Amino acid sequence: MATVLKIHLQPRAATTEVVGWHGDAVKVRLTAPPVDGAANEALCRFLADRLGVARGAVTIVGGATGRAKRVAVEGVTREAALRALGLDAASR
Repeated sequence: MATVLKIHLQPRAATTEVVGWHGDAVKVRLTAPPVDGAANEALCRFLADRLGVARGAVTIVGGATGRAKRVAVEGVTREAALRALGLDAASR
């Protein structure tokens, strides 16, 4: 079972955090720069930590070079993932 989340990424932010919703995507700020895959790697580590899954369970499946990304997470439902990120699943 894989859950796919839409992520709107803001690299080079002051802090790494989930901000809320950006349209139908989860907005995430990262301190990592968008250079040589650093922001993608930081996003996967951050999501794995917040969702309580192994780093290998988080994969970018779309948008690797842009701000709009699709991230697959193994072993967690969409509702549980959004709850762990501090978001209301019912609002989206």
